[in-house]
Amino acid sequence: MCGISLIVSGIKIDLSLLIPNFTSPCPQFSHNRPLFSEDDIKEALQRRGPDSLGKRNILLHPKIEKVYSTLSSSAENEGAVENGFGIEFVGKLQFIGATLQLRGVNPVVQPLIDASGNVLIYNGEIFGGIHLNSDSNDTEILMLSMEQCCSCISHQSNRFSCPSGGRINSIPELLSRIKGPWALVYWQDSSKTLWFGRDAFGRRSLLVHWPTPDDSRLLLSSVSPSPSSHQSYDFDDEEGNLDLNFWEELSCGVYSVSLDAPDMDGYLIGKVQKHEWTDSYLKELITWERTAVQPKPEDLSASRGKVSIRQKETLSALSSELGSLQITPLTTSQKVLIALRESVMRRTTLYKIYKAFPIDHRQERYAPVAVLFSGGLDSMIIAALLHQCIDPEYEIDLLNVSFDGESAPDRISARAGLKELKKNAPLRRWNLIEIDSDLLKLTCETKRVMSLITPAKTYMDLNIGLALWLAAGGDGWLSEAMSDAEGAQYQRVKYKSDARILLVGSGADEQCAGYGRHRTKYRNGSWLGLHEEMKLDMQRIWKRNLGRDDRCIADNAKEARFPFLDEDVIRILLDIPLWEIADLNQPSGTGDKKILREVARLLGLNEAAILPKRAIQFGSRIARESNRQNFGSNRSANQASAGSAVIHR
Repeated sequence: MCGISLIVSGIKIDLSLLIPNFTSPCPQFSHNRPLFSEDDIKEALQRRGPDSLGKRNILLHPKIEKVYSTLSSSAENEGAVENGFGIEFVGKLQFIGATLQLRGVNPVVQPLIDASGNVLIYNGEIFGGIHLNSDSNDTEILMLSMEQCCSCISHQSNRFSCPSGGRINSIPELLSRIKGPWALVYWQDSSKTLWFGRDAFGRRSLLVHWPTPDDSRLLLSSVSPSPSSHQSYDFDDEEGNLDLNFWEELSCGVYSVSLDAPDMDGYLIGKVQKHEWTDSYLKELITWERTAVQPKPEDLSASRGKVSIRQKETLSALSSELGSLQITPLTTSQKVLIALRESVMRRTTLYKIYKAFPIDHRQERYAPVAVLFSGGLDSMIIAALLHQCIDPEYEIDLLNVSFDGESAPDRISARAGLKELKKNAPLRRWNLIEIDSDLLKLTCETKRVMSLITPAKTYMDLNIGLALWLAAGGDGWLSEAMSDAEGAQYQRVKYKSDARILLVGSGADEQCAGYGRHRTKYRNGSWLGLHEEMKLDMQRIWKRNLGRDDRCIADNAKEARFPFLDEDVIRILLDIPLWEIADLNQPSGTGDKKILREVARLLGLNEAAILPKRAIQFGSRIARESNRQNFGSNRSANQASAGSAVIHR
């Protein structure tokens, strides 16, 4: 996980290809302090990437219908400078990178700069599409791959018009091949082109501020900083002068800014263009079309008949099958289980974790990977698969947050889930970290999380953000036996998780019909209505969920990884008929996420397999406490539609 940012100043940004009738504001060289300063951005980024912080500037000089660049690590003044012949407008690109290093054997400091003058800041993980050795650092490997790309903006119109003859990838072609979450900014010096973007599902945050008359800079950042100290940021003040629309989530995709010679006013021109994904496999996933949506009566009866058979399958039986090359035919639930297991493996053990053991930590008590844990269906599956994937000597931290002590539904299910995991894997040391919080005592924390959820601004986003932020911090209580004797008493001791990787169940509900609105759509529009609603959820998950979740978790120097949003898992689920994924004629806890309930049974998680869906804001009871604090009661909150109510900052 890293924090990355780019500040573009002194350049007239042309957005006409993205926003029709857009009028480009002229670059401003004001001495007034902007809403967000470079130091504000650095501070926010370093919370995401505490291992290192780096910066590199590129100055851009227009010379006789060409643009020349100069690398610099100092803070030259932007704007207009005297060059001996008159006024010359100078553009500046400021790259800032803060690193939480999780790959490789040697320290890496961003931005990365190669011998050709290219500059890269990268926040992501490469799980396929570009070859990496187990001990490689993916940022360094990506830099080498991008250096080999041609200088063409795209091969889309005519591949062989490229000077390389089309034998080398363009930047969009290379990025389209990457499997895994990413966001990046890249300066390609040979073409004087700036590239930026985020993966097709938006699994890594990247915010953008497009130039406005009030702030003509182009800004990109993993996270919105808290405003400078002189700026108002009053939670209760409707007259606060914070511009809530300063940032927006960058739409998923690859973008370029092609720099050109000055216009008649003397300003450098940067023309922004969005590029299509080129990989056919990825484009199929984005369109999210399922081949079998509408079942025949015999399909439903056959599907329901299989459930009773699959309930009898056990983890040991599947384990013996996985050890054999003659696994035919596989059931749909077995296919999903195998894909999920490979997804967890890719995210935990296939690549060496940088500094796997902290210097000040004893090896016999270390958990390199944690699970955001409610004890519900999704987190139980992830925890059981993580047990299968990581070395037996490692402990596994299960992070559970509650705003109602032992009474919160998620605390109750987490403790029950811990018992079931211990029953299935008694030799593993499971650490259920109980993180207790009181919303009334979180004034400072609430203001911080409000900046993290930006540009989201509803109470629902704030409640989810607070719960995620506190859970990811991993600072809570652990129940430990006071002796090794059977029936020993337990005591609660303070415990803080040092795991830098946090597995999260995002994407399971969207793909497997886990939301209440899916049942409503099914009742109103049958199978096609359900499919369209699930498709809509997947195509907007980057905007509604993932950017916010990434920012709130990463603020604790933890990296969220999403096994259910692995490209191969998405493909497997799309290949399964919809009525095998869910049967919403069946009651809650049975028909919703039916395929995952079958997977849970294969893992021996029979109790978890019947649990109903419960969102984190309700399971942790932060929504109830928030409604009481802000609306007086749950009933008043419901009347005010609190979930979509906008926070006044």
